[in-house]
Amino acid sequence: MAHAVLQTLLRAVYPPRCLSCGEMVETDFGLCGACWRDTPFVAGLTCDACGLPLPGDSDRAELCDDCLSVPRPWEQGRAALVYRDTARRLVLALKHGDRHDIARPAAEWMARQTRPVVTEGMIAVPVPLHLRRMLKRRYNQSALLGQALAGHLGLDWCADALVRAQATPSLDGKSKEERFALLSGRIAVNPRRADRIAGRPVLIVDDVMTAGATLGAAAEACLAAGASRVCVTVLARVGKDA
Repeated sequence: MAHAVLQTLLRAVYPPRCLSCGEMVETDFGLCGACWRDTPFVAGLTCDACGLPLPGDSDRAELCDDCLSVPRPWEQGRAALVYRDTARRLVLALKHGDRHDIARPAAEWMARQTRPVVTEGMIAVPVPLHLRRMLKRRYNQSALLGQALAGHLGLDWCADALVRAQATPSLDGKSKEERFALLSGRIAVNPRRADRIAGRPVLIVDDVMTAGATLGAAAEACLAAGASRVCVTVLARVGKDA
């Protein structure tokens, strides 16, 4: 009874607001009608390796042009959103705006797409930040997503399974080739967590996939440490028109 009264008082003082535009909505952690319409959720046929939406229908696994031209070290990949419009605003708010509240609903969207690739014994791990960037930002947005996603999917979770020993310069504006060169060998399995990776399937979690260089480096590190298979999942996949 007391909890219900407290919730009512909190809603009166802090009414639920749209995650994107701030307009009042009916439930917490939701989007208003306009923002929902402008959010490009992934649906239908998608690339089996990166989650990018594909035209048409198929009764078999299909790959997009990027994943056909660049072999992926992971087996399957999924994405909840296409990186544009409201999706882009949400990702940037989570990444740079201290909007931790976005992680919870975003993880629910990711779980719907990711559940089919989950296998027994799988452990979820986030793409790591270098210590310098972590201290500057104060949190790892991929870890926020990963922890919530692991809860939705019932997976084991290890926040520090991967480490980024060398700082990586900003990848903005870099070509696909430059991205892969910059990320090569920059991510490794944390020696103190190697036993959590060896011999089991791993799900790598990140906020955005562009060329796939970061996820590729993380997947290669997990495989080198003995992971039985690796899958990846992201909140948003950058499309060719982004």
